Amino acid sequence: MQFIDQAEIEVEGGTGGDGLTAFRREKYVPAGGPSGGTGGKGGSVTLVADSNLQTLLDFRYAHRFRAENGERGGPKNRTGANGEDLIIEVPCGTLVYDLNADQLMGDLTESGQELVIAPGGKGGLGNRHFLSNRNRAPEQSQPGAPGAIRRVKLELKLLAEVGIIGLPNAGKSTLISTLSSAKPKIADYPFTTLIPNLGVVRKPTGDGTLFADIPGLIEGAHAGQGLGHDFLRHIERTKLLLHLVDGIAPDPVADYHTIQQELMAYGQGLPSRPQLLAINKVDALLEEEVDALATELSQVTGEKVFRISAVSRQGTDELLQAVWQLLDETNAAIAAEAARTAAALIEFNTPSLRSTELSELTSDA
Repeated sequence: MQFIDQAEIEVEGGTGGDGLTAFRREKYVPAGGPSGGTGGKGGSVTLVADSNLQTLLDFRYAHRFRAENGERGGPKNRTGANGEDLIIEVPCGTLVYDLNADQLMGDLTESGQELVIAPGGKGGLGNRHFLSNRNRAPEQSQPGAPGAIRRVKLELKLLAEVGIIGLPNAGKSTLISTLSSAKPKIADYPFTTLIPNLGVVRKPTGDGTLFADIPGLIEGAHAGQGLGHDFLRHIERTKLLLHLVDGIAPDPVADYHTIQQELMAYGQGLPSRPQLLAINKVDALLEEEVDALATELSQVTGEKVFRISAVSRQGTDELLQAVWQLLDETNAAIAAEAARTAAALIEFNTPSLRSTELSELTSDA
């Protein structure tokens, strides 16, 4: 399956049905008068987030979508049928931009979340709506209104909680294949991974956590070099970054700095994202070499450096325990911040509420 994370489409809501000009002429119904019904509403184009989708591949060749038109109003004051809405499914994590207005329309992050991007037009009024004391037999009716037409850009940002980053050939794909059931392409040459790979890693509680293997970054990735510029966006939503350093690279410390500089240059909150650092391929090094490298990296980061082998699973259990602990701390911090924000809003509104209650008590007295 191809991974497509950007697409541009044109959408159009259905045109509303025309109103009808008609008069009621029936036996035993004196002065029947106008009886033209209103046209039906045009269908709308609606995006719906689907957790079963992981790519925008469906929009590779299909670029134009139009909802159904409303039906014309009928005689005897009958309203025309509404046009059927057009439902378009997109992956969770899809950002929707209106290219004409150059603004964000919505962010579909939860399965089942909906966003109307092209409302249908209203149905035209039939001649019965123009009846008045001055016009007892109106012969005018309205045409249906056209639906909205928009050029829309879809941009997918994966919703993984843990993003695995590092230079090409650091062992990211091997690690995600070891920890989950994902089967990414693995080879001993750079840029083997051309698309982000997703894998669900089970916690000890049985809950699944989504990991994303981000294609190898290189120096200048933030400016479009290599593959990183296209896929850095996919770690914007992560809560935790797992940085893999190739232990058998010529200069692992320089490799570490290269990735950190790219995160800093890209911005979007990535430099301050919680990180864990792990040296990979330690099974190919002597113990004293691993100790020396871990000490040097620890002095640079000020944090513990994990030692793993993605191939043999050496050290991966300890690394995962640290991942779960840091995720719990991050989630707790997010929840605490949300609670503080809610409390601040309540406190902000409380004085006005109290003054209102005080004035009511004063008036009652």
